[in-house]
Amino acid sequence: MKVLVTRPEPGASATAARLVGMGHEPLLAPCLAITPMPAILPERPGALIITSAQAIAGLPPSLCEVPVFCVGDATAARLRVAGFGRVESAGGDANDLFRLIVARGLPGTHLMAVGERHGLALQRRLRAAGVTVLRRTVYAARPLRALPEAAAEALGRAQVDAVLFYSAETARAFLKLAPPGTAIVTACALSPAVAQALHGLPWREIRVALAPSEADLMALLA
Repeated sequence: MKVLVTRPEPGASATAARLVGMGHEPLLAPCLAITPMPAILPERPGALIITSAQAIAGLPPSLCEVPVFCVGDATAARLRVAGFGRVESAGGDANDLFRLIVARGLPGTHLMAVGERHGLALQRRLRAAGVTVLRRTVYAARPLRALPEAAAEALGRAQVDAVLFYSAETARAFLKLAPPGTAIVTACALSPAVAQALHGLPWREIRVALAPSEADLMALLA
């Protein structure tokens, strides 16, 4: 299958390599541009909260010994590669992350390092549950003005079998970037929230991963 990968780096190349290993032909088609944003971070937070691997680049080495809660296993792996040694994955979505943080009950201020406008609902829920949370924006995700030429051409010529979507933000951006007359293909969504953002194109079908992990998303290509 020829599969469009809409996620930006870091992550897109790893996904492409995984697709090649499965016998598919990946085509990178990022819909968002990731821009680091300077932020003043506390020196000794009680814990870190990471909802996306995009935030890792904005974390200084001085925080590597701080306990980290993250939303999924792929992000946990990237955190460990970056030098963070006390990482715990919720293995799911924002609801699973919320339950994990509350269950652990660590003292001190929890630093939530997120993208622009991200994490607001989780912050409110945690504060309501008695967790002290300091939210800081360390990156921005902005929609691109166009898809890569090769991706747009493949879509227009009906040469794409499936498109992978990892976030609702990417899904919304793709709907605006898809060229007129985009051929009907299968959309594979990481979660129901991502699938909801995909309505607007005449997809062949929208498939939703059983769990919000890359392995479950890839399973939709079978």
